[in-house]
Amino acid sequence: MNYQEVWQTALGELELALSKANFTTWFRHTGLLSLDAGAATVAVPNAFTKTWFEKKYHAAILKALSHASSSTVKSILYRVDALSAAALPIVDTNRQIDQPAVAEPAAPCRPAEATNAFGLNPKYTFSNFIVGKQNEMANAAAKAVVDRPGEIYNPLFLYGGVGLGKTHLMQAVGNALLGQKTQTRVLYCTCEKFTNEFIQSVRSGRAKEFRDHYRNVDLLMVDDIQFIAGKKETQEEFFNTFNHLHQSNKQIILTSDRPPKAILAEERLLSRLEWGLTSDIGQPDFETRIAILEAKCKEKNFTLDRDILNVVANTITSNIRELEGALVKIVANCQLRNITPSVEFVRQILQSFSSAAGKRSATPKQVLSMVAEYFDVPLIDLLGASREKRLAHPRQVAMFILRSELKISYPAIGVEVGGRDHTTAMHAFDKISREREGDLKLKQDIEALKEKVYAV
Repeated sequence: MNYQEVWQTALGELELALSKANFTTWFRHTGLLSLDAGAATVAVPNAFTKTWFEKKYHAAILKALSHASSSTVKSILYRVDALSAAALPIVDTNRQIDQPAVAEPAAPCRPAEATNAFGLNPKYTFSNFIVGKQNEMANAAAKAVVDRPGEIYNPLFLYGGVGLGKTHLMQAVGNALLGQKTQTRVLYCTCEKFTNEFIQSVRSGRAKEFRDHYRNVDLLMVDDIQFIAGKKETQEEFFNTFNHLHQSNKQIILTSDRPPKAILAEERLLSRLEWGLTSDIGQPDFETRIAILEAKCKEKNFTLDRDILNVVANTITSNIRELEGALVKIVANCQLRNITPSVEFVRQILQSFSSAAGKRSATPKQVLSMVAEYFDVPLIDLLGASREKRLAHPRQVAMFILRSELKISYPAIGVEVGGRDHTTAMHAFDKISREREGDLKLKQDIEALKEKVYAV
């Protein structure tokens, strides 16, 4: 591959990990100038982008380039070279791409999407949403909302882990309503965008314009509503927006990585979130994963043998986004190298995904036993009611591991760890997340425990 092909392949991986806004802002005028002996030079348009790449995105770019070039990239020099960057092919951040259904984690992230004037990706429809046991109820509820918007299931609250299809299903409702009535006023946004625009409206004295924008709609969809936690003024504004729309029989759809009760927000807002129907979306079973892969292969007009599909479906078991990302990587590598995929070749491609899948191979009970053994405390005491420091700290570490590695919901963690309230699990996760940054011993303990989890 030439430099342009390597960079485009790397960008394909980065698109899966960044929000559209971030990808558009930072990667539009960039390119790969050289790659030799593990050292790369990337052209950036200005010094601000150079600094941001070095501090914020360096690790992600390093990883993506290594994957794209199939070799270890050890260093990257970011060169401010506006002329070279301008001469490179512009990254089309508005093109339609095959991508995971939803975003991930760590900050409100969303895969790069080709959106219309309503903020919707036209590719997110019911026709290409694969239904399985884990999302059957959520899918049925979403279709019912299309038939009777604002009348039943208002709000419709969809929750589940990263990469399970929440955004796809929510936007499918918007696209379906737009297809029925061209005058339907539909608005999609992330909680992050709602918050930022609210803050800007207050600072600029344009509060009325902000309220008109979000309240004069027939359907409001807000993604990752859990990020409203701790934002008192934003909660107040959203509460009033919610009331205005609900009283006008306008439909509201929300998504979150946790149920309403697990969101740290004012009680009156939480009660509103539970007014309609709350439906969880679970991890896809094997048959659903195969169906997703087959559907995506058909979209790409690319054929994979059933043996290869089985390898992919058995390697990546809990995240549709990773599943589709793996397929994108397989197809890209085969097409760029002009080769026919084999099981062995695909296994090599999936090595970067298998470790992530391995993280979730241990059961909660196994993790708790590992933590108890590591800190040399009896398991029964770890799960008990005592708040002694010798028990409280390992218990909080266990909750952190259950959340960060097994992606278990906070209520489920509470149940596993002695029947505690979900807020206890949330506090433990936040506390350990903060403390490990400045505590070398704690960081080493967590890494050692992760290795044990991976080895199961």
